[in-house]
Amino acid sequence: MGPSRPGTRQGPPNVAGSTMPAVSTPLPELILYARPGCHLCDEARGAIELVLADRRRRGLSVPTVVERDIEADPELHRRFLERIPVVELGTARLELATSVARLRRLLADVLDDVDAPAPV
Repeated sequence: MGPSRPGTRQGPPNVAGSTMPAVSTPLPELILYARPGCHLCDEARGAIELVLADRRRRGLSVPTVVERDIEADPELHRRFLERIPVVELGTARLELATSVARLRRLLADVLDDVDAPAPV
């Protein structure tokens, strides 16, 4: 860049009027706390699949599902044994999560706010 000339502008280009890409908040993971051989956990997996498939069809955001085996972690086992299947999404938690309706409501409560455009 050479010496400045009178009437020329120095510094970054003017971005006023240009459009910036929308910045979206990353989705929280949907965490399923379960254990092998748990029939309620199997029901929860099926209900989660149904709810996520419905959200995909409707063009809504779908979180990544992460399953945590409570048998592999003594602390998780102690905390959740009597409550599994447990689903967490962000800061929301649903215990004995086998109902499609309850799971649908949990995802809507947490994710629909995330899906909404940020105020300008």
